[in-house]
Amino acid sequence: MQLVIIAGGKGTRLGLKDIPKPMVEIAGKPLLEHQIDLAKRYGIKEIFILSGHLAHVIENYFGNGEKFGVKIHHIVEPYPLGTAGSLKLLEGILQDRFMVFYGDVVMDFDLKSFIEFDAKHESIGTTLVHPNDHPYDSDLLEVDADNKVIKVIPKPHNENEYYQNLVNAAVYIFSPEIFDFIEADISQDFGKHILKKIVDSSKLLYAYKTPEYIKDMGTADRFEKVKNDFISGKVARLNKQNKRPCVFLDRDGVINKNMDSNPLAKDFELLEDVSAAIKLINNSDYLSVVVTNQPMIAKGFVSFDEVEMTHKKMETLLGKEGAFLNGIYYCPHHPEKGFDGEIPELKMDCNCRKPKSGMLLQAAEDLNIDLANSWIIGDSERDLLAGKNVGCKTIYISKEISDNADFNAENLLKATNIILKNGAKK
Repeated sequence: MQLVIIAGGKGTRLGLKDIPKPMVEIAGKPLLEHQIDLAKRYGIKEIFILSGHLAHVIENYFGNGEKFGVKIHHIVEPYPLGTAGSLKLLEGILQDRFMVFYGDVVMDFDLKSFIEFDAKHESIGTTLVHPNDHPYDSDLLEVDADNKVIKVIPKPHNENEYYQNLVNAAVYIFSPEIFDFIEADISQDFGKHILKKIVDSSKLLYAYKTPEYIKDMGTADRFEKVKNDFISGKVARLNKQNKRPCVFLDRDGVINKNMDSNPLAKDFELLEDVSAAIKLINNSDYLSVVVTNQPMIAKGFVSFDEVEMTHKKMETLLGKEGAFLNGIYYCPHHPEKGFDGEIPELKMDCNCRKPKSGMLLQAAEDLNIDLANSWIIGDSERDLLAGKNVGCKTIYISKEISDNADFNAENLLKATNIILKNGAKK
């Protein structure tokens, strides 16, 4: 697979004058060189660098790529064309599916898994998405249960709506068909113009979800943070090829007020200090994943759409306070029959309903979770057993004591502090 790196950024907000933004140094190398190293590590050795501002600095440093072990082609835009407009310059040159990086993004992710996901779908392309701690200020995508992109939500967002915290990370795999959606000789961007065109067309666009490290360095504050994360090893450590521990969270009674009698999204309320607790998890090496039984779907009391809306509200409220979840898994089944309006095909003894551990095992497969070093926090014995069944440590949220729990805590914040005190990496 060939790689295109869009490297036209000026770095004005970083105070750069003599070098373009992708040439800013991190740990002794330009960011652009780190991106090339990442691609080479996964066998990508032909790279097209699209540049504009101070393009000669990039070309003089990299040349034809021979001394870096790759083949580099330099294409200079005649005037600013935006991320998509500049890609149009490669129409007719790129004949097969290709990958796109933005040159101002610090990242380390499993390209092999990304490519394999893309290969499973007949589509015009795949975009990489992830949650972040400022979704209110990010371009978001909405996906369906099959990870097909169904809506593009550019910033600023409607204050009265709720969204999935799925941020467009500006990493793509495209078919050459993408060029049909880009006009020649005018400035266009993928996030603002092209992705919406695709979603509105008959062509399919998929989203690859990942919790790996992918962050832009657009401001001086962000640059210092990502630089420190790189030097500390955090950027490489979060690559999905490395197992990560997780904090599994029950939903009702742990994150929000119990919704048994009020199952609608409008009644969802976060409990006190929940956002602060999840932010602590986000700042550690632990993943944060919700695993929740939602039997009211099977009973006919609430629809899938309503539960999905509740989860959008949860993600939106957490995001406004700088917290995020790496995954949400829910079981819609219930084994007992006899409810008016119940959904017959959902009345079953499944493997996902806690105290069984199906949701935890699915998350472990999806996110490469180290279950032996993970925790589950819940307010019922079902939660504790689901965790114990797969080797997780357990914390019981209650004013009472559970003999099945490794620890007991009154709320999520206190439970999180117990976990971080017992060995979370920073």
